Amino acid sequence: MPLPLLAALAFCFLAANSLLTRAGVLDGTDPLAFAAIRVGAGAVVLSLLAARRGITLGGARRWGAALALAVYLLGFSLAYRTLDAGLGALILFAMVQIGLFAIGLARGEGTSPRALAGMALALCGLAWLLWPEEGASADPVDAGLMAVAGLAWAGYSLAGRFEPRPLAGSAGNFLLAAGMFALAAPLWLGAPVTAFGALMAVLSGAVASGLGYAMLFRVLPAMGSATAGLAQLSVPVIAMIAGAALLGELPSAQTISAAALVLAGIAVATLRLGPRRT
Repeated sequence: MPLPLLAALAFCFLAANSLLTRAGVLDGTDPLAFAAIRVGAGAVVLSLLAARRGITLGGARRWGAALALAVYLLGFSLAYRTLDAGLGALILFAMVQIGLFAIGLARGEGTSPRALAGMALALCGLAWLLWPEEGASADPVDAGLMAVAGLAWAGYSLAGRFEPRPLAGSAGNFLLAAGMFALAAPLWLGAPVTAFGALMAVLSGAVASGLGYAMLFRVLPAMGSATAGLAQLSVPVIAMIAGAALLGELPSAQTISAAALVLAGIAVATLRLGPRRT
């Protein structure tokens, strides 16, 4: 498959996680049970993909990355009790970028005034996005849970930078996270799970997460950092458009304006518009 088409499909799969989770939870499936089914399905598919390539999973210490993955899955599913698919994806994406930016600063990595200005702009857009508007506003608890999920995914992404075998690492992380959800089974076992919700969870784990992440591993090394950053800006936009078309979640004028401000700020902060200085 040509690289541009593979990249477009991978980012559509990432956006699909928001739609599938929102649809499944909205149908009446318990968020914790949804997350458990999702991580189990993802672990199975990623393990099968690794086995098909003859890749072994043992030997690596991945408990920190697996814990970050579990926190992401938990916050992500709980947040979609009230958040629209597009709004949740935007909060998640913004917090991932802001989290990675903050981690870079804490690690002493150099930054530029343009990057600081871009992140300040993104934070202003995020504050505007969550500011109560007449007739509707994001639930502060669920918005906070999605923010935590974004920070956890930022930590998971940072751990992935040091993973020499991305497919094996992801399969191992999903297996460990599935084990964590299994240990916490008393919290979700027996909770309401609809047939439609279970199907959405399996699709989210096996296809949107399992196959989607495998595609992402194939795409990102072949893309420049600026191109990859620009492409990731499409994920919340895809989720917002698909949420309006498939779930009837029409964003307000404030949401659209604030979303544009957030994405513009992240683009200013993360994309290189010219050649790097030697």
